[in-house]
Amino acid sequence: MSDENIILDKHVSYLSLIAWKHRLVFWIGAIVVGLVIVVLTWLSEWTTQTYHALSLHYPWFQFIIPPIGMGLTAWLTFRFFPGSERSGIPQIKAALELSNTLADRAQLVSIRISFGKVLLTMMGLLSGASVGLGGPAIHVGASIMLSLGKITKFPSHYMEKGLILAGSAAGFAAMFSTPLAGIIFAIEEMGRNLEERLSSLVLTAIIFSGVTAYALINRYIYFGDESLLIMPWGRSWLAVPLCGIVGGFLGGLFSKVIILGIRLLNQLDISFILVAIICGGVIAVVNYLSGNATVGTGYQQIKLILKGIQPMEPSYPLLKMMATCATFFSGIPSGIFVPSLATGAGIGVNLANWFPLAPLSAMILLTMTAYFSGMLQSPLTSFVIVMEMTNSHEILIPLMAAAFLANGTSKLIHPVPLYVALFNASKYHLNKPVKSNGN
Repeated sequence: MSDENIILDKHVSYLSLIAWKHRLVFWIGAIVVGLVIVVLTWLSEWTTQTYHALSLHYPWFQFIIPPIGMGLTAWLTFRFFPGSERSGIPQIKAALELSNTLADRAQLVSIRISFGKVLLTMMGLLSGASVGLGGPAIHVGASIMLSLGKITKFPSHYMEKGLILAGSAAGFAAMFSTPLAGIIFAIEEMGRNLEERLSSLVLTAIIFSGVTAYALINRYIYFGDESLLIMPWGRSWLAVPLCGIVGGFLGGLFSKVIILGIRLLNQLDISFILVAIICGGVIAVVNYLSGNATVGTGYQQIKLILKGIQPMEPSYPLLKMMATCATFFSGIPSGIFVPSLATGAGIGVNLANWFPLAPLSAMILLTMTAYFSGMLQSPLTSFVIVMEMTNSHEILIPLMAAAFLANGTSKLIHPVPLYVALFNASKYHLNKPVKSNGN
């Protein structure tokens, strides 16, 4: 076929009704994902405020509710919504690789699972857990997009990967109001090889979803004085290797604990309800020690830390890590992205107090990036999401350097990326049935 005929075929395809139907499904689905994530965000803020209010009025509340609430949430998760547990990213990775029928994929990504994800995530927040919304948003986005494609009878080419990938990345972009980070996340974490025709639809879905969420809730965090982010060449640049190595080490250590803990739980024959109750007890103690600062997603703590509105206790990063680990081990639907950003911000405050090499705000952002990169081992996603969330373009090069230093440091602790290791340790292997056990 001549080059002229190829160009003509592409032009006809671009103008065809079927092609536009595919685009509209992607775009409408992305807007729906954005709206659902907005609702998820609003509900999370309300549930977290409710928990704080009740714990202030009833001191016994913060000791009784976490164990009971976590146990009940775990029972509902594995009894009625199997496949919705924890972050959901290993489930999405499995769904992307499945070559079987839609019925097999529906055990991992479906409207039922997305409904359970929203409901049970809110129950976890009402129980005082350290619940991130990043993983649930990604899982919900993939479920909505795949279900919409099923309803509109999309061709299998799109059903196999495109809709799931577009939905998960759209959920990520909507959760953080960071379209560029959503694009990087789709490429770096969820899908390494995108076809040209498919990638354009995925990218537009990310943009539609991110713009929808931003228009309604404006999740960006801005600094009031951008001059504080200037890092002139010299002594202040010593903060880059310091924050990069320390943040990467602690982020890698957090991932190592998560991986080893999940492997241990897989080997032990312990009731998942009992595990959740024990984790709830740990969370109750940690919340008490932190003055309930570890409750919730950590988004409000990030804003307070970045803007210097409220002093942070030096023990906050460690306690937040413990609360996040306990929440993850309980098996309830929850993510770790925002809690990890909050932990990284807390570590940055400590480093800035102990080693004041650069402005406080710059060291916080460097360590947020480094911890997130060390935890996830996705350096591009790490520095882009921090840059977009904080409008910190002035220190882009230091953020990039810290992210890659952290990534290298983390690989010394565990060479396999977190979600790859969790997928390998989970029940979501290809051609294996999905069981509703405690893992």
